Amino acid sequence: MLKKKFFFIVFEGTEGTGKSYQIDKLYRSLKKLRYKVIKTREPGGSKTAELIRKVIFSNKSIQFDKLTDFYLMNAARNEHVKKTILFAKKNKHILISDRFTDSTYAYQVIGNKIDKKINLINQKYILKNLKPNLTIVLKANMKAILARIKKRKKNNKFDKLKQSFYRKAQNAYLSLAKKNPNYFVFDSSENTPLLERKIFNLVVKKIN
Repeated sequence: MLKKKFFFIVFEGTEGTGKSYQIDKLYRSLKKLRYKVIKTREPGGSKTAELIRKVIFSNKSIQFDKLTDFYLMNAARNEHVKKTILFAKKNKHILISDRFTDSTYAYQVIGNKIDKKINLINQKYILKNLKPNLTIVLKANMKAILARIKKRKKNNKFDKLKQSFYRKAQNAYLSLAKKNPNYFVFDSSENTPLLERKIFNLVVKKIN
């Protein structure tokens, strides 16, 4: 008998680290074992949050001030929390999210130099005491990152950032991982069946 409890898993990493690929593999594997699992993402993850995502990723959004971008991300997160994450919590589902608050920290605070205090105030107000049970950080070498971005059919503004930005963001994720026992780092420079198994085994161990 599978234990039925809410378990919140977040995948973090820069563009091109294979998050979506690994999330899909994990989601399918858990589904096969008949776990009640939901796959979500940020920005987005609910109908209303996806509307805000369209604004964030629109061609005109490059004209936004960095603080506007930051608040749009937080607006989308508020909708995501209220409509999807709390629903999953109430119904005791396993929730796998492609990005969460660490991406705001890595991209907006470290990358775009948004004030840390402003970020923390917004984070506390939106999340209350909600936090992930497990964070999986994917890191990759720059060659793999750029190759994956190049393969994409459609590129958004986050796919067009400088290599120095990706390095800075990746270092921010790794720094957070060192300070938190519920963070696990995997090198995803190559998406192999071995990497999939390692992630799957970790998750199954944690949720049982």
